[in-house]
Amino acid sequence: MPITTLQKWGNSQGLRISKALLAEAGVAVGDTFDVSVHEGRIVLTPSRRVRGGHDLRELVRQLPKGSRPKGSRPKGSRPKGSRSTEVDWGVALGQEEW
Repeated sequence: MPITTLQKWGNSQGLRISKALLAEAGVAVGDTFDVSVHEGRIVLTPSRRVRGGHDLRELVRQLPKGSRPKGSRPKGSRPKGSRSTEVDWGVALGQEEW
């Protein structure tokens, strides 16, 4: 089992975790974690919070390969005479500010 040292970083404390250990756990820099204490041990669990009943990662995995939003074009392509690659998402439906 790898050993690491709790270190002071500014006003916080931190642990350095090797890239290999992160890969083995299936996590990456920037991922969020739930932190708890169980029987005197600090337990880090990757956050897999689901908002609105849908997990964005799972929804993206279900998209057919190569699919794009309706009205979008492949990167770098645009209609003749157009200088914009912006996608029109339609009229505002709520309190959005344009």
